[in-house]
Amino acid sequence: MAASCPAVILAAPYHAAGTWKPGAGTYLSGMKHALPWLTLVATAAFLLSPLVTDPFSGFDPGRFPVPQVNPPVQPAGYAFGIWSVIYLWLAISAVHGVVARRADADWQRMRVPLILGLGPGAAWLWVAGQSAEWAAVLIFWMLGAALWALLVAPVRDRWLAQAPVALYAGWLTAAAHVSLGILLGGYGLASPEVAAVLALGLAVALGLGIVLLRPHAPEYGLTLIWALVGVLVANLGGSGLVQGVVLVALVAVLSAVIHLIGTGQTRAPL
Repeated sequence: MAASCPAVILAAPYHAAGTWKPGAGTYLSGMKHALPWLTLVATAAFLLSPLVTDPFSGFDPGRFPVPQVNPPVQPAGYAFGIWSVIYLWLAISAVHGVVARRADADWQRMRVPLILGLGPGAAWLWVAGQSAEWAAVLIFWMLGAALWALLVAPVRDRWLAQAPVALYAGWLTAAAHVSLGILLGGYGLASPEVAAVLALGLAVALGLGIVLLRPHAPEYGLTLIWALVGVLVANLGGSGLVQGVVLVALVAVLSAVIHLIGTGQTRAPL
């Protein structure tokens, strides 16, 4: 009898009076059941945020000590249309997760970072309207959570789990560093052109690392390429320095993705 006590205590903690009290196991089980629904709620909040927030068309140039009018680090306006694809794909993924993958252990691993990123991310548009600095902090938080989610995303159900997260993380890699470039130029820490080069260089260095870490998620690299093309288009007829750096960055990322596709590394591992 005495030998069994530790096992009983670990399995189900008791009150002093002898009545059973739910323990950590019950709590964790409940959290596992809640994660798919929490992911769906966080995704819905993120998708609906543009409907309840004033339209955001960029930071007010006069908000910075050095006004940022058409900063060269920012992609052309059309490039932001990718958000509609990201929103739709994340919504489909979240619904599929609740309907068909509620108890799937592979899906559970990506749900915590998605909740941590999408939940606070629902406030990003409002924050951006109030403070460019806090918006930058928040979008880097979102980027960190998105990359975490991508690194643990299930390879199975590639198009319903990994691909939408890769798209989201790829765009955030660019967007977060765009905000960094605007802040560097806006506070006079570098000229707008140099700020763009520094920010884009960091984005591409990080992006290439993720492309190599997750070769079977080429959607990430392709989204980064989309953003870089948008920056190139925005700078046509403008800064030759930024154009040159973006072209080099495009060649680097595109070459890496083409190499991975050509060598079959983009196929999901068995």
